[in-house]
Amino acid sequence: MTNHLYYGDNLEVLRQSIASDSVDLIYLDPPFNSNASYNVLFKGPQGSDSAAQIEAFDDTWHWTDSAEEAYGEVMRSGNGAAAEMLRAMRSFLGENDMMAYLAMMAVRLLELHRVLKPTGSLYLHCDPTASHYLKILLDAVFGPVNYRSEIIWRRSGSHNKISKQYGPIHDTILFYAKSEKAFFQPKTSPHNLVYIDGEFRFNDSRGRYRLNEIMGPERRAGESGAVWNGYDPTPRNRHWAIPDSIKQYLSRKERESGIIGQLDALLEKDLIVLSSSGRPKYKQYPTEGVPYQDVWAFQPGTQGTLYNSAAAIDEDVKWLSNEEEKLGYPTQKPVGLLERILTSSSSPGDIVLDPFCGCGTTVHAAEKLDRQWIGIDVTHLAIGLIEKRLRDAFPKVQFVTHGVPQDIAGARDLANRGRADKNYYFEFEKWALSLINAQPGNLSKKGADRGIDGNIYFGKTDRAVVSVKAGYNVGVSMIRELDSVVKRENAAIGIFLTLTEPTKPMIAEAAAAGQFEMADFAPVPRLQIVTIEEAMQLRDRALKLPMMRGDNFKRAREEKRDRDQGQLEL
Repeated sequence: MTNHLYYGDNLEVLRQSIASDSVDLIYLDPPFNSNASYNVLFKGPQGSDSAAQIEAFDDTWHWTDSAEEAYGEVMRSGNGAAAEMLRAMRSFLGENDMMAYLAMMAVRLLELHRVLKPTGSLYLHCDPTASHYLKILLDAVFGPVNYRSEIIWRRSGSHNKISKQYGPIHDTILFYAKSEKAFFQPKTSPHNLVYIDGEFRFNDSRGRYRLNEIMGPERRAGESGAVWNGYDPTPRNRHWAIPDSIKQYLSRKERESGIIGQLDALLEKDLIVLSSSGRPKYKQYPTEGVPYQDVWAFQPGTQGTLYNSAAAIDEDVKWLSNEEEKLGYPTQKPVGLLERILTSSSSPGDIVLDPFCGCGTTVHAAEKLDRQWIGIDVTHLAIGLIEKRLRDAFPKVQFVTHGVPQDIAGARDLANRGRADKNYYFEFEKWALSLINAQPGNLSKKGADRGIDGNIYFGKTDRAVVSVKAGYNVGVSMIRELDSVVKRENAAIGIFLTLTEPTKPMIAEAAAAGQFEMADFAPVPRLQIVTIEEAMQLRDRALKLPMMRGDNFKRAREEKRDRDQGQLEL
């Protein structure tokens, strides 16, 4: 199994490329906001919303022919529960944005259920806007019996803005299993120090402990109710019940010696304490922690309150405030959140799927934890970001990207299709911009772009404008046009990104435009010609920019994978 990254509509990718019963774990975070289209919003140099708002789906979540088609597919799917539930929702909601979202999600959830192994699980991340509707859909697709948990994740700090509601600081993560065979082994969170200090007041060579009952309620026959060491549990309506936590101290032979033999061995090992009345109790030592509960809420200021840990409460799933981890993608989730999900519901070597991959946090966590992975996204911008993120964080990472040109011949093929179909032209443009981490400059839509196909911000307020050319007939006039755009926009630099090799007059014209200078940095050409082939090989290193600005996608810090760390320990 090779790791796979797919560009395209996840519904088509699931149907064409993902086999039934092949995936161990699915995490999806399908964005929806009742007041906005599903989009990625970038900030301008001063932090304000810029014009570079890229729609992830051209039709967005509106009731269109696509939504009607998705609804019809669910009706014909053969899943009667899902069909009836979606029909009831349409009767209640009508044909609006929410109903379009639910129809598009329902048909995808059916496919996600298909590709899951019987031992697999699904985690759907959403906000309270649509979580109640999605839970009903999941009940219909997976069956109510396979519902496991509704996890509440604290996604931000407090909100002090005046509103008619309590501060919205949480998201919902709906956890469903495909069957009762689903793998689930949650890790633990550290105990609270107040609990340990209050309950575990004794110490011995093994550490802190408290005394607890070694008898269970109700009478039992046989050894479970026999007299031991002069103490009879039967008159007290109880029986001997040795917990597994202290059986670990017994040898295999001792564990096979019966209840009375085990009690004798435990007493000899000083794991049972007899009171003055002869009533036995066992020494209970603190466990590693509390198994994950269904509220994941980082608590600021709680460092030092946990037993055997310097972290704050739920610090591993803290909202994204670490500047080293932030890549500049507005819907990015913290890696720790995904690590908790992956370690609870998958094992090393398992296959993890994220059909709404965004900036790639799921596949990042999967690579780090030695899982195999499949990521899907419908924007070239996201695919380019994920490729860069993975190669930055894991220099030895191996994966195959599908649906985007892999060489210059593929780039020419995409451009040629664009000459016959304008939709493909804009796909070529978005893909080309993703190579150099440029933000599309005209909403990636048809219409007058005023010579600006993309933008790259750098320094404090500076900008480079990008012009993309997929045609064969490039000439010096295009360089002059770009120069005019740079001056008109008061930009610092112009980037001419071309599929065709530039002519000598073009190179000379660009050189004649002079250089851009920024304090503390070497001068760079004011007009730069970059070929698609260069961009494919060097990515953003094909550009000459003084300094990338903080709002652009940043370099991911290099990580150590679990298997790499294991090799180092050897």
